[in-house]
Amino acid sequence: MVRRILASVAAATATLALATACDTGAGSGTAAGPAPVPSSSATVPTTSAAPSVPATPTASESAPAPEITTKLRRGDKGAEVVALQKRLTELGYWNGKADGTFGGTTQQAVFALQKAAGMGRDGVVGPKTRKALERGVRPTARSTIGHVVEIDKKRQLLMVVQDGRVTGILNTSTGSNQNYEYKDHTYLAHTPSGKFQVYRQIDGWRHGPLGPLWRPKYFNGGIAVHGAYSIPPYPASHGCARVSIPAMDWLWSSNQLPPRTKVWVY
Repeated sequence: MVRRILASVAAATATLALATACDTGAGSGTAAGPAPVPSSSATVPTTSAAPSVPATPTASESAPAPEITTKLRRGDKGAEVVALQKRLTELGYWNGKADGTFGGTTQQAVFALQKAAGMGRDGVVGPKTRKALERGVRPTARSTIGHVVEIDKKRQLLMVVQDGRVTGILNTSTGSNQNYEYKDHTYLAHTPSGKFQVYRQIDGWRHGPLGPLWRPKYFNGGIAVHGAYSIPPYPASHGCARVSIPAMDWLWSSNQLPPRTKVWVY
């Protein structure tokens, strides 16, 4: 009888790990600490490098935004788009280089701003979004010490935080909390809350059983921060925290999420 009970518990634990993973082949982990040491195929150094923290935005959060008078949306170009991009950067919303073209990266930053402001998430800079720019709306961090990446599930934001100061803000899409089918079983697409650490990373595409992951950084079993082609402004993943392909490249190139980085999910 005891053996049957233990077997049932083990089976339930395995099912839970699968049900909360966007990559079922990445192993398992818990909020209590990092998952087991990765295999030799993973590109993880034995020691973590100190993150290169971007300069803290120097503009006052109450400073007026550059003049933006028209409604801006994806596909627009010109000086007002440059002003928008510069203002987003000043406030910490990563959107790459201010090139005057309102593309997908700028739209992702606008999504993030709209989420932080608690408004509709259409990716269009209309009157309400312009007011948020003028007010200098920025999310606040929960951590106060050290380098932490925070994932706010309620607002669907990923924040890079250094000693309590938010230095980078990204649009993210976490678990949809909807059921999905995998190998004739039904699972819940859920991103568990907790305090974790990056324990494994792959510098390239990981073609997992639930879909491709670009340059994933695993922090809780099969759950990772990873790049994807589709990052809507609402929860839509199997459990991972999706960001755009350019945003994931930035996280790698600026060393914002090296192994052993603390990841807080709430």
